[in-house]
Amino acid sequence: MEKYIINGGHKLSGELSIQGAKNSVLPILAATVISGKTSVISNIPKLRDVDIMIKILSSLGAGVTLDDDVIYVDSSTINKIEVPEELVREMRSSIIIMGAMLARFGEVKIAFPGGCEIGPRPIDLHLKSLRQMGAVIEEAHGFLECKTTGLKGCEIQLDYPSVGATENIMLAAVTAEGVTTIRNAAREPEIVDLQYYLNEAGARIVGAGTSIITIEGVKELRDCKHRIIPDRIVAGTYMAAAAITKGEIIIKDIITDHLLSIIAKLREAGVIVYANGNALKVIGPNKLYALEMLQTLPYPGFPTDMQAQIMALLTIANGTSIVNETVFENRFKHAEELTRMGANIKTFGKVAVIKGVKELTGAKVAAKDLRGGAALVLAGLVAQGSTEIENIYHINRGYENMVENLRSLGADIKIIR
Repeated sequence: MEKYIINGGHKLSGELSIQGAKNSVLPILAATVISGKTSVISNIPKLRDVDIMIKILSSLGAGVTLDDDVIYVDSSTINKIEVPEELVREMRSSIIIMGAMLARFGEVKIAFPGGCEIGPRPIDLHLKSLRQMGAVIEEAHGFLECKTTGLKGCEIQLDYPSVGATENIMLAAVTAEGVTTIRNAAREPEIVDLQYYLNEAGARIVGAGTSIITIEGVKELRDCKHRIIPDRIVAGTYMAAAAITKGEIIIKDIITDHLLSIIAKLREAGVIVYANGNALKVIGPNKLYALEMLQTLPYPGFPTDMQAQIMALLTIANGTSIVNETVFENRFKHAEELTRMGANIKTFGKVAVIKGVKELTGAKVAAKDLRGGAALVLAGLVAQGSTEIENIYHINRGYENMVENLRSLGADIKIIR
């Protein structure tokens, strides 16, 4: 089993370019199903989750070719409507194939999805919304069988601004009859990127990035080319790496507006951040300050996907910090692992109290999920001695070439196979 070995205590310095966004590329790859044409998508990150989505498309019959960071998808050859169970159970994002398959074929069979165990992430909103549009969905033996004689546009009010539900509705509505309006839609940048891709392919969508998205159904989509936006969570993780090691990193190829909530909290902790166009300079201070309150919220609030990394930072901050996780119920699994390294963390349901310590010490720990694994890497970079991180396959789901990138910045990290 692969693991990371990190010898801490090295300041990070240098420059780094940010990969394409995992949470953008997955729904866009699912969306390639709808057109039955060819899509050329660039800035594809080399990730385990992307590999799984490629396998899903291939298993359905699509022609998929990956050339460095460019992917060519020919969906004209798709000839199956059942998504392989073993692939769905590996990645929760696979559920967004539902909307695309219903739009293209009016039928799909898919298992309930898997992914990181970070608490309940019900797909009720997905199913309720697709049913409103005319899908008949039967649940039996761990599978969903979905059929429609024709999706119809309608008004959909989401109880919660779910990213996945918003994406599934958008995909289903692209070729539906009439107009679909999503109210209380998710506002994440990845939703905007999906709108860009679909509109480039001939869809008529307005409003992504706001709480109301309107989709006017079209008869068909066309060939198109698209470039994936940079990954704001990966950028935030390397910003935290600079901060925790008292380093100085220039982070390039980012969209600063997507990082404003992360920048604000890092500055509150004493980190120096300079923004210049599509680049940031991040300088870690000699003394980190505790955060009175860090609360995760849907975008544009502070992202739940950065909570674990900031918690790692707060373990050595001066004072006591409070973290309130409002998005997922079971997202403090990394707290126990950080405690093995000498952190002082107490969790109470959705709240964690972190009392800063003078230093962390290397230990044998295990990644329990993607972002928690990234938090352990950050802790390892600053810990005294050697840190051994197991289950790094979780980390590989969201970070491309993490070892190489950190080494290029001066970290002492290696992978043991």
